[in-house]
This record gives sequence, C-alpha cells and structure tokens, in this order.
Amino acid sequence: MKNTLLMNFSIDKENNTVKVEREFAAPLQKVWAAWTESEILDQWWAPKPYKAKTKSMDFREGGRWLYAMVAPDGVEHWCRADYQSIDQLKSYSLKDAFCDENGTINNEFPRSFWTNTFNDKPESTLVIIEIKHEKLSDLEKILEMGFKEGFTAGLENLDEYLKA
Repeated sequence: MKNTLLMNFSIDKENNTVKVEREFAAPLQKVWAAWTESEILDQWWAPKPYKAKTKSMDFREGGRWLYAMVAPDGVEHWCRADYQSIDQLKSYSLKDAFCDENGTINNEFPRSFWTNTFNDKPESTLVIIEIKHEKLSDLEKILEMGFKEGFTAGLENLDEYLKA
C-alpha cells in the first residue's frame, strides 16, 4: 500500500463549484457504507470537537437525512440532505440545506447540489465529491463559514474510522 493517499480540494469560481478528490485505504463496500449509513456517518461526519447526531435517515431517491452538528456546549446546528439519485456502490447525489430540527429549510443560507462518486481501486477507494452552488456568493459564503477546514477534518475522522 502506498503511503500517500490522494487529497485534492479545488475551488472553481467560474462554475461555483468545489471539487474534492479523496482516497481512502479501505474497500469500496466499507467506504460506501461509511457515507450512506447514519450509524457510521454519526461517527465521522462532524469536525471535532463537534459530533454528528442523526434524527432520521431514509437513504433512497426522494429520501432524506436529517441530522445535527452538536457543539461541545450542546448547541445543535441542523442540516438536511435530500437524496436525488442513487447508483448503488457507484454514486449518489443530494441537495443540502441548513434547517431546523423538523427539517424546515433556513433560506438565509444557500443550498448546494452534491454528487459523490465512488471508484474501486486495487488497494483503496477514491471518492470524488462535486459540490455545485447556484451563484458565486453562495460558494463564497460557505467557504467563509469554514467549509474547507470542517470538511477536511471530517474526512480525516473518516480515515480514523476506516483504520479501526
């Protein structure tokens, strides 16, 4: 196994898109499960010291994941992911949003469209995440909120989970 796993984080302001290419030293089935099962997502999704807490998850086209990022002081920041398409063990897409604990969308924050693609490699799995925003100001707002740092920290948590 090579020592260096791929991690690219790029921002395309012309197309209002973030692209993350991230390789994990684990088989496809295990990586797919880590992205699609709430019990596993809760273990890695939130950047430390935050914790992720799923209220409900229905991983199917038209289904939804409703979860909170829980701060160390107990304050909950609610989010939802509305699943658009799923190609088992290959890819899925979703539209995300900040919301309240009942899933009512907070329109003060931008939504984005995610496409996650999973590529089985001989000794690893490559996940390509493309996050499209409606307009440049939406992309810039998410980046100002610390998306790059938080998401990168979450992916590092996933590395730890997959090694355990």
